Formats: sequence, structure tokens, C-alpha cells
Amino acid sequence: MSKTTNKFSPEVRARAVRMILDHESDYPSRWSAVVSVADKIGCAPQTLHEWVKKAEVDSGKRAGVPTDTADKLTRRAA
Repeated sequence: MSKTTNKFSPEVRARAVRMILDHESDYPSRWSAVVSVADKIGCAPQTLHEWVKKAEVDSGKRAGVPTDTADKLTRRAA
């Protein structure tokens, strides 16, 4: 279990990520979109940026280990 509390529900996280992916073209850069949306939902921009990167990995748009695979590996190691 994570040592940090999850202040934001999965639904809020998913919506924030969708807002970035759907509207980043409305901003001069992805980071400016992240800062704007993070301010609206009350989280740190770095946190939202990590959520977006994780969503891209999970969807295959970015290289990395998808969350479900990482969870399986973690359970095996425990």
C-alpha cells in the first residue's frame, strides 16, 4: 500500500488527464495546459503531469511498463 493518501478519486484523475489530452492544443505547450488544469482541480502540476504520462504508457502512446503489468509483478515479488 502506498505511504501517501490518495486525495483524488480515480474519476477526478481520469477527467483531469482527459482534459489535458483533449485540450493541450489550446495551450502553447503541454506544461502550460498541465499548470492550468492542475490549478483548477487543486493538485500540483508535477502530480498531474505524472498522471498524464502514466495514462500514455497504459494506452501504448509512451514507452514503459503499463500499470496492470507493474501491479502483477509487484504482487509476485511480495
